[in-house]
Parts: sequence; structure tokens; C-alpha cells
Amino acid sequence: MTRPRGAKPRVLYLPGKDHTEKVFQPRKYEEMLAQFRVWFSPSQKGASVEELLKQIASAEAVVTGWGTPQLTAEVLDRAGNLSLIAHSAGSVRWMIPDPLVEKYLLPRGITVFSANQAIACNVAESALGMMIACGRYLVDYALHCRQPGGWRSPELPTNPQGLHGSIVGVVSASKVGREMIKLLAPFDCTVLVYDPYLSDYGAGALGVEKTSLNELLKRSDYVTVHAPQLPETHHILRRPQLKLLKDGAVLVNTSRGSVIDEAALIKELKTGRIRAALDVTDPEPPAVDHPFRGMNNVMLLPHLSGAGTYGYFKIGETTLKALEDHFAGKPVMGAVDLRNIERIA
Repeated sequence: MTRPRGAKPRVLYLPGKDHTEKVFQPRKYEEMLAQFRVWFSPSQKGASVEELLKQIASAEAVVTGWGTPQLTAEVLDRAGNLSLIAHSAGSVRWMIPDPLVEKYLLPRGITVFSANQAIACNVAESALGMMIACGRYLVDYALHCRQPGGWRSPELPTNPQGLHGSIVGVVSASKVGREMIKLLAPFDCTVLVYDPYLSDYGAGALGVEKTSLNELLKRSDYVTVHAPQLPETHHILRRPQLKLLKDGAVLVNTSRGSVIDEAALIKELKTGRIRAALDVTDPEPPAVDHPFRGMNNVMLLPHLSGAGTYGYFKIGETTLKALEDHFAGKPVMGAVDLRNIERIA
């Protein structure tokens, strides 16, 4: 189908009202409606599979998000005019199974955009806060001061190694890892990075020192994990690696619980020589009697790091920008490299 000259590109918008209000500032959503011919479901929950199948044939772009239907072979068979999939959320792997990338997306040259950079802002900020709070015993002291007469305690350090001037190990130069590197700049840190796909040139451009995982763990005062959940990252931090951590080191994980061997981490935490801040566990939530819940050297959080108004509104902003750039014939910032889909979380 050829679009008539002057006609607006047709965009199929699948997310429901809750998702839309969470990621689009009203003015950005109105801009999208003004620039494109948008079909969307009036449903609170968003478009159904039946509506998607009915409307996809004439769509030049489709906007997906949390909870929207998967783009199956049946859907893509009907999507003869589709040139852009704009995912107003993070990972796209669940939405488009790998075999369909090879069969449909690559041969047709369909661009896939992910707003994971926007979410990375929230995750990196949360991880930075966890590092500072855990390293400076802020939560411990706040809880202690709630007790009658609680003030300074001989059981809690008053002169810890803060973030300024420390050695920080970043596991994976992912979108979140790179955002973390940016946030660390004012703290005069030495930043070590472990990432087998990061080149020496790339490390130089980031202003970091590329190391092996073992060297990073040995040298770092803080280790922050931002590795994607892939078969090769499952339990990359096991007991031998965790034993390499310095006494007093802080381990932060905001990626996925499966990247750390939890049984090994529990054993190491029981020695009392390290501290951990964990926004993720495996599984989630952990059992009511899970050891993490009762350890004084663990800051346990309920998978909150990706949430936050700034990053969420950035999702809508960058999704709109992807639509604008694509139909203006410009490169789409945030386009997924589909040739390396197996490396995407």
C-alpha cells in the first residue's frame, strides 16, 4: 500500500491507558497524535490480539509496550507495510521471538526501536544511590536512630570508604553500565569495566580501564552489576569470584538475580566481610524466610530500580523521536542491532 502524498504515516498504537499515562507526558502524546494517523484501542488495557491482527495490515509503524500482544508469525504475515516497531519499554526479546527476526525483520529491513536507554537512567541512578547508602551505612544508622537514645554506634563505622576517590567495578558496559559510568564522573573514581565485547578503543572512549572479571573483583571498593540475563551470564559471580572481593567491599545488583549464584553469595555474606545491595533476586520475590531478609549486611529492595518519573517520561519522549526520525528518513537513535539479537537481554 502506497501512502498518498501529504498523508500522515499510519501508526498502530497498542498500549493501554495506564501505560500511556506512565510514559507519555500529555503534550508528547498530543504531538504524536498530531503528526501521525494513530489508531489505538479505547480499552484501558490496550489492544487485544484480535485488534492487532485486524489493524496491522495497513500499519507503517507499531508502538508496543509493557503488556501488549506478542508480534507472532501470524501478525507479521499480515504486516506488509510495516517498517518500524517502536517499543515504548525495555527489552524486545519477549515481543519478537528470535526466529521471526531472521524470517521477517531482517529480510524486510524493519527497524526495531527500544526505549531501554530511558530506563537505564532510572536504573543507574538507583544503583548509584544504593552504593552511597550501603557504603556509608545510611540505612543502618537511620534504623539505629529510630531506637530510643540511638545515635552513633561503636558497631557501625563512622569513617567509611565513600564513593569519592574509590575504585568502582562496573560489570558490563551495557546501556545501564554506560549510564553508570557517566554518573560516576563527578566522584573522582577509578572505574574498572569487565565486558568481553568492549574493545580497547571503546574503553578509552568511555574513560575507563578494561579488566578481567577477577581483577575487577579483587581491586574494587564497589562492584555494580549491569549484565544482561543471557545463558552465558548465568551465575557469572560464583563463590570463587565472590571470595575475591575486598573486605568491606559493596556489591550492588540491579540487573537480574540469576547473574549471581545466590547460595554462594549467602555464604560470603555470612562471613560479614562484604555488604550487598540487591534490587533483584532469583526468584522474585524471595521466600518469606530467605536469608537475605534477615541479614544486616544486605540492603534488599523489591525490584524498583527501573521505575521513576524522569526515565519513564523519557520513554515516551524517545519513542516519539524514533517515529519522527524514522519517517523523516533519519537514523533512529535506540534502534536495536538485530544482527546481534542473541546478545540482547
